[in-house]
Amino acid sequence: MAPTTRTPSPSAWRSASSIPVRPVVATPSPGATQTPRIPLALPFPQVPGGRFDPTAYVGEAVPFTVTAFREGHDRIGVHVRLFSPSGDESLHRLSALGDGFDRWSTLIVPLEQGVWKFRFEAFADDFATWQHAADVKISAGVDAALMRESGALLFSRAAKEKSRPAAERRLLERGAVTLRDPAASDDTALEVVRYAEIEESFARRPLASLATVGDEYSLLVERERAGVGAWYEFFPRSEGAVRSEDGTVVSGTFRTAANRLAGVAGMGFDVLYLPPIHPIGERNRKGPNNTLDPKPGDPGSPWAIGGAAGGHDAIHPDLGDLDDFRAFVEEARRHDIEIALDLALQASPDHPWVTEHPEWFTTLPDGSIAYAENPPKKYQDIYPVNFDNDPEGIRAEVLRVVRHWVAQGVSIFRVDNPHTKPLQFWEWLIATVNAESPDVVFLAEAFTRPAPLQGLGMAGFQQSYTYFTWRNTKEELTEFLTGLAHETADFLRPNLFVNTPDILTEYLQYGGRPAYKTRAALAATAAPTYGVYAGYELIENVARPGSEENIDNEKYEYKFRDWAGAEGRDESIAPYLRRLNEIRRAHPALAQLRNISFHWTDDDAILVYSKHIDAALSPTGRDDTIIVVANLDPHSARETTVHLDTRIWGVDGAAGETFEVEDLVTGAQWTWGQHNFVRLDAFVEPVHILHVKETR
Repeated sequence: MAPTTRTPSPSAWRSASSIPVRPVVATPSPGATQTPRIPLALPFPQVPGGRFDPTAYVGEAVPFTVTAFREGHDRIGVHVRLFSPSGDESLHRLSALGDGFDRWSTLIVPLEQGVWKFRFEAFADDFATWQHAADVKISAGVDAALMRESGALLFSRAAKEKSRPAAERRLLERGAVTLRDPAASDDTALEVVRYAEIEESFARRPLASLATVGDEYSLLVERERAGVGAWYEFFPRSEGAVRSEDGTVVSGTFRTAANRLAGVAGMGFDVLYLPPIHPIGERNRKGPNNTLDPKPGDPGSPWAIGGAAGGHDAIHPDLGDLDDFRAFVEEARRHDIEIALDLALQASPDHPWVTEHPEWFTTLPDGSIAYAENPPKKYQDIYPVNFDNDPEGIRAEVLRVVRHWVAQGVSIFRVDNPHTKPLQFWEWLIATVNAESPDVVFLAEAFTRPAPLQGLGMAGFQQSYTYFTWRNTKEELTEFLTGLAHETADFLRPNLFVNTPDILTEYLQYGGRPAYKTRAALAATAAPTYGVYAGYELIENVARPGSEENIDNEKYEYKFRDWAGAEGRDESIAPYLRRLNEIRRAHPALAQLRNISFHWTDDDAILVYSKHIDAALSPTGRDDTIIVVANLDPHSARETTVHLDTRIWGVDGAAGETFEVEDLVTGAQWTWGQHNFVRLDAFVEPVHILHVKETR
């Protein structure tokens, strides 16, 4: 990309390392060598293999990192040059990580949606090389006169650069005079060597030689909701459903379900996910608890899509019509809630696809169509789509369906079992839809092996379910969350759902209210996107025998819940969920994925981590630090000592410095330091969510 002359927009990014834009020309490599004068390697952000672009979301603090080195002991500098989607150019200085591996890094927050371009540039830093040598030699009385004259020449050279502000040029000229002044002592010369304003001047406008310009890369920055949000799932047919004295049920509708939106918004949720809202097949319909003998009036599974009333582009008649759906979407918007719709590419035996396009399914040797299985689970009411027979026809139909719902106001799709469909299909579909509608977000419901899970993220899915629900111990959570934040964050964005209609883990089954509060607190603070399925706030924890899902599962029947009554009787943790979401909205550190740091405790049942964002990167312009201390044992009170690396938020705990913290759940306040005693009673409050009051 040719250098641009546009002035960088202050609204395009936030960064603590931005410096004036300066053109750079690479030093040519002699002969036919491919190695540049100062090698650059292992650039990040990146996706393994280099085939796909890395992704971020608006407001995300993205680490730009590269390996750079040169021979000998002379110092180098490294920049990253950014080009925003609107063409603004900015330059940012990287800092050495000091890890002994020649890694350089800086954090930049992109604020403009679209495709960014970036490249790394390395150079010999003439000032830093001289400063280091002069400090050592003048202090030791070795070659002091030579080092002083070398510095004077360097300062004079820099002072001639017209791009430097006049005040900086005068400062450098005075420095050169002092270094050459025979009446000035070596101690005075050392003051010039170490003078902070001179060092800052050269950091902003370095004297660079032997420049290397790296390859150009792309970073796709998506809208904030692609990476930050609190999700809630409910079945609209249950909201407002009425049971008569004879046991028959009249389904809820979009009109009655709209009455629940105020409650969802009141808990602070941003996204409402609806299971499939389409007609449900009659043949092989499932009864309560996944049985094969439905009774008249049993509604069947919404995932058995298709019937006489239509398929994926139709609405179940019990819920209303398209006008009712659009009114529901508009009402949700009035509550600042986005609607996420399920996209399940499968069909009931009654779906129009089955008769119109039998080639889209798998026909067995006996002439029957294969139904879905996930041993030991069997789904006789669902036919999976076979993408091998007519891929072009299937692509066209699915694209038509997605476009239809986007036109109705749907901007988020939760995709059912995407790992059972070809990866190349998803790459094509998401790229096609996002080219037309960049704000559309796709969530992968992919409880699968790491390779396909990560492949879906690389291919375009903005979010994915994960194995969070099955990571419960301190060791499991530390390893799992570290991987999400620091190993796959360039292409895999987790949505930490705490439960689903299909998932009720043993931890929740037997942990009671403490387990439900702990898991919600972990999900809400460990990642910027999380979700709950309706009934979680009521501690619905009775499982169908031999399974990890709720008994009387809502997938197969209506649910009747007394939301207001349960909260009034203190049988609901809705107020706790509301407080978690208030904390998330008030603290920008929790809107970040990559900033989690784990600390140490003397008890394996106590997990502690922090999330921090510097003032220069924060939308509030202030540092923000949250410390989470969680009792993972839902059956007891635990006492232990917490050991913190307080340097993360600018406190020298090793030197005895202390800081004030406030528990954002209870309001309690303490003075903390590097080592702190904690007691967490699972039956009172199992989790501290501590805000570190400003330390600088």
